[in-house]
Amino acid sequence: MMQSFFNPLEVNGLIWLGTFSCAFINGLSKGGLKGLGMVTVPLMVFMYGGMASTGLLLPILIFSDFMAFRVYRKSAQWHQVKKLLPWVLPGLLIAVAVGKFIHDGTFRDIIAIIIILSLGIIMAFDFFGKKVNLSQSPTLSAFTGLLGGFASMIGNAAGPLFNLYLLSTRIPKNSFIATGAIFYGTMNLIKVPFHVFAWHSITWNSFHMNLLMIPAVIAGVYTGKKITSYIPEKAFRILVLTIIALSALLLLIK
Repeated sequence: MMQSFFNPLEVNGLIWLGTFSCAFINGLSKGGLKGLGMVTVPLMVFMYGGMASTGLLLPILIFSDFMAFRVYRKSAQWHQVKKLLPWVLPGLLIAVAVGKFIHDGTFRDIIAIIIILSLGIIMAFDFFGKKVNLSQSPTLSAFTGLLGGFASMIGNAAGPLFNLYLLSTRIPKNSFIATGAIFYGTMNLIKVPFHVFAWHSITWNSFHMNLLMIPAVIAGVYTGKKITSYIPEKAFRILVLTIIALSALLLLIK
């Protein structure tokens, strides 16, 4: 009885601890160490497989977003979210339609290449003392929302793309974190019915497992907030750029 309560998916101890660690890492990411959660995507795929891992990870991400918004809500910039959200739903719907047939490895490669190229452009502008703001272009905003919705539904892999988009606006780190929490939280909530009814990747047992991961998420969010409070704005920007680059490389080598 106790075994089934604490291990509803009946996984071995190593995978259970790995899942708990991924929940903590996602908490760290939402708490301020932006992009760090991307390392959990390939780890969860390795432990549970492609589609099952996206369904298991989604409620963890939603709770992490809620906690991050609760901590940073006063710094949110809602207008940045409004630019992208109308384009997210078409991306999600396309992903739902082709999700059972597409080989997501190829798409991940394309996403990674786009991220790396965009990152290179922003770093080049930084180096030459110029500013580039992706949010000022309606076309780039639409492209980010559409591609982000697709990437998020296929493999919870929209993080680097949206982080890069927000980073280009040069908003303060607390606003960066809060605005990201609103965007991801809203997008992830929209995805839930598709995972439950279309892909059947969220079940009672997987959700039970998610509930057991809540302490790890809470600990991660507050630990991430504490660490972030010691990081200056410029160092924070460099840290996020570095994590975005590493996340893109993870997508390529997965």
